[in-house]
Order: sequence, then C-alpha cells, then structure tokens
Amino acid sequence: MDAKKLTMATLGGHGFGAKVALATAINNMDRCTGVINLDGGPLDHRFYEAYQELAVYVAAAAKLDVAKTDYASALRFVDREIACSKWASIFKGNLEDKGSSVSWKLNINALAANMRMRQPDVACWHHHYGLWPGQALALFAAHSRWVHLATNTLPFYNVIPRLQGQFPGNLNTFGTDESPHNHWLHEGDHEETWMLSQRLWRWLKWHDGAHVLLADKSEAGWYNIPDRGFDVEQNTRHGEYNPEHVHHNYLHSDAYEQSRKARGVEGANSGQFLPKGQFNDESRW
Repeated sequence: MDAKKLTMATLGGHGFGAKVALATAINNMDRCTGVINLDGGPLDHRFYEAYQELAVYVAAAAKLDVAKTDYASALRFVDREIACSKWASIFKGNLEDKGSSVSWKLNINALAANMRMRQPDVACWHHHYGLWPGQALALFAAHSRWVHLATNTLPFYNVIPRLQGQFPGNLNTFGTDESPHNHWLHEGDHEETWMLSQRLWRWLKWHDGAHVLLADKSEAGWYNIPDRGFDVEQNTRHGEYNPEHVHHNYLHSDAYEQSRKARGVEGANSGQFLPKGQFNDESRW
C-alpha cells in the first residue's frame, strides 16, 4: 500500500485468505476501511471434513521428493495422491518445472507442519486476534462445506459486530451450486462471476472508505465525525470535527484541499463546524 501510495483500503480474501484479510485489518485499523470475506472468515475449521481432506492432501504433497522428480512424474504423483480434481489442479499450478527436478511455489513443508499442529494457524481463529469494528461483507456458498449457514453466522457476529442484523444483507449466501467445488465462488461460469463482481462493486460503492461511525457513505456529510488530518487547536491527529467525506486516500491526494477550495468553506455542505482557516497544513504541525 505504501509503494502504491494508498492511504487506506478494503481488504478481501477467499477461504483461508479471508482469515488473513480480517486479521490484517484488525491489526491495521488506521489503514483499512473494510473487509470482504468470501467463503471463509473467523471460523475454527479443524473438525470440518473439507479441512481434514485438505490436510491429507498437503501432507501427501509434502512427501514429494522434488529434487529427484521431474515435472511429468510430479504431475502423475499429484493425480495419484490427491483425489479431488479441483485441489489436484491447484497443487499442479503450484509446481514449477526445473528440468530434471521441480519445486513448489509455496513453502509446502511449513504448511504441512502447521496443519499438523494441535491449533494450526490456517484452521483456527483465536480470540486474541480481536474484533473488527469496521465495514464488512461476508459471502459464502449456499451449500458450502467451509461455512455452514445454520451455525457459522454466530462467529461472524462475535468478531464483526457490524454484521449484527445484517443477514441477508452484508452476511449472505451466494449462488445455488451444490457441488463441492462451490467453495471457489469467483471461478464459476461467466454469469455467476459477473453477478458476484456486481455484488462486490455495489458494496464497495457504498462502504469502501466509509467512516467506522457511519452505516455507509450515504450518511457522509450528515453527522459530526472526526475528519482526516491534524488540527493544532484541538490537538488531535484526526483533524476537524466535521462531516466532510471526500476521499479516503488523504495522505496521497489533495482531494480535501481541492474540495475546500471549490466550496470556499472547510466544513461539509451540511454545516460549518469550525472557523475557516482552523484546519492547518503540515507546516503548522
């Protein structure tokens, strides 16, 4: 984000990546505006049949002698050891041909060792990770083997309080596919992937960059909330207390300065909360 000059961003993840996105956001609340979880989230997967199958596949893949196996033999090994065609294709995609040998594009030995632990990081969601108080969207397959609609909504509510009362809005199922491959929501047919992209776009349009105290961006400009920046009179790093919402990339954009210049005032268009000139530039910090 620093390299791309992004002040804040919404983080998203699929499967185990949803855990990573959520934990990253919790530990970097000053840089994240929202979290999107696709068929994953703050769940303990250790006793799920789908997870136990994957653990067997990872353990088998870790036994491949990559230094003495050519690419074609490695592909045959994967087909022989990994029963699920989808997971087999993923493992094959992570093999790199080195001529007389192969290598994994991931640290398969470390992953296998982690999954052998009593509380593997990839499977567990620990309470000490904390809560995410910001914007959130959680979508999972209607017949998912990884997120069960009947019971798995409770952990989401416990970790992401803003999802309370949001079913079937921001916590919902997607699609009707009953195949075990429905876990890969973003890899369906063209129509389904288009519908998923539109669902994500609509959510991002109204929630990406929204202040944590707002329901969504439609409330921007109507409530007295801390603005971005620094105010020397209030001695706060959050700046003015006004409802302006122009752009969440405040560290690398002059959007706020241009907005004030265009309107001739420092507050938002629904009211003026601080005298003009009180919002100070960096030279007066």
